[in-house]
Amino acid sequence: MLIHPTLEQLRLLKLDGMAEAFVDLQEQEATADLSHAEWLGLLVDREVVTRNTRRFQTRMRAARLRHIGAAIEDVDFRTPRKLDRALFQQLATGRWIKDARNLMITGPCGVGKTWLACALGQKACRDNLIVIYQRLPRLFADLDLAHGDGRFPRLFRSLVKADLLILDDWGPDRLNAGQRRDLMEIVEDRHGRGSILITSQLPVTAWHDVIDEPTFADAILDRVRHCARTNGASMAHSTTPIASNWMAIQCAARSRQQKKLTKASRPDIKNHAFAATILR
Repeated sequence: MLIHPTLEQLRLLKLDGMAEAFVDLQEQEATADLSHAEWLGLLVDREVVTRNTRRFQTRMRAARLRHIGAAIEDVDFRTPRKLDRALFQQLATGRWIKDARNLMITGPCGVGKTWLACALGQKACRDNLIVIYQRLPRLFADLDLAHGDGRFPRLFRSLVKADLLILDDWGPDRLNAGQRRDLMEIVEDRHGRGSILITSQLPVTAWHDVIDEPTFADAILDRVRHCARTNGASMAHSTTPIASNWMAIQCAARSRQQKKLTKASRPDIKNHAFAATILR
């Protein structure tokens, strides 16, 4: 039997996986005893695997993760950084992304915040989700240029439509007016529609001061944090929305704290333990 016409037709139909499987099966003597249904099943299985692999590679290229080799299976829980194994395994399921919840990973330099974020991003790509990784300083520079050359609408749409947006290296520099406005637009459009993962050396309690404008800070953090708390000793468990009067108390407390901080001050991060919070 001539197989070349069959292979050409499979490739014309863009069934490359089936074409490769067809050649492999033809070369194996043991497959001579397979029924037609079994042959067809093996061909279809190879095509499915090939297409899934191709989609995963496409999503990984689009994500531009800083650590492309990071994977949740390689996380070392023996490292003394107080990483909660149970919570991280819960995060690895990706349910928080499907529920459009946010995640914050905080801790001092060197504990592997970016690597963990990329590992979760890689798992999301494997789950057929759209992921975008951005370092915040570079993102703000790109947005500033995009405002001038007309690329802003396209760049903004790509940031909003992703299932998971990873914003790496939040702070410690304070945001200017344009950066606050752009961040507010991104957070507002993604609120309830997609997940945001933020990594930072600063504890969440210091983020209000980084935004450096009370009105914007309250609006942005309300959408990102949504009344969640951070456990500085370990990865905190998920929290549910709390009553609005509690939020008012927290806002007042933040305002009092901000008055005590001078614009030249920088939050102390030396003794800040590794922590992460999953948020609604």
